[in-house]
Amino acid sequence: MGDDPPDRLARSLRFGRHVFASAGLIWRKRIMTDMLTSRLALPLLQPGQAQKEMYHNEALARLDLAAQCAVIASGTNISPSEPAFGDAWIVGAEPAGDWAGRAHAVAGWTAGGWRFLDPFEGLRAWVVEDGGFALFTEGEWVFGRAHGRLIVDGEQVVGPRADAIENPAGGATVDSEARTAISAILLALREHGLVDSG
Repeated sequence: MGDDPPDRLARSLRFGRHVFASAGLIWRKRIMTDMLTSRLALPLLQPGQAQKEMYHNEALARLDLAAQCAVIASGTNISPSEPAFGDAWIVGAEPAGDWAGRAHAVAGWTAGGWRFLDPFEGLRAWVVEDGGFALFTEGEWVFGRAHGRLIVDGEQVVGPRADAIENPAGGATVDSEARTAISAILLALREHGLVDSG
């Protein structure tokens, strides 16, 4: 009587809570359906289904965690004591407590408690603490890597690393200033990883 909407939501999600596995995700509420989307395990509505709002709300909560994914930090093994609604983390390799058994998942705090998104190939998340993206590939999160080619105004400006280029040497006429300038350019290209260091 007189509950604020978040309190009513939290109370309704606590009611009848139990845990069961479905499509690689742990569900912590009274939602049971065999109709799930293939990647994010969003519950689909069925004809004549009761309590559609719970299924719909669950789907929105999971979508909110996955779409434009952003986390506070990565590699965290212990859940924070006072998370805010919407806060999320990439769970570390040896989680404990509320996160036990959820290694490498994205953990998000909601009105109904922790929700977990098991990462899938190609999932990307912005990591606020690092100021960069994390990419889940080949069974692990990788950080600080850019994949593909950089295209600006329709022109490729950065692509795969080129083969090594030798420093200038020999020749009938030696121009030391030109040789120094070319060597400096090659050094910069190597330091930026654009050509192999040989």
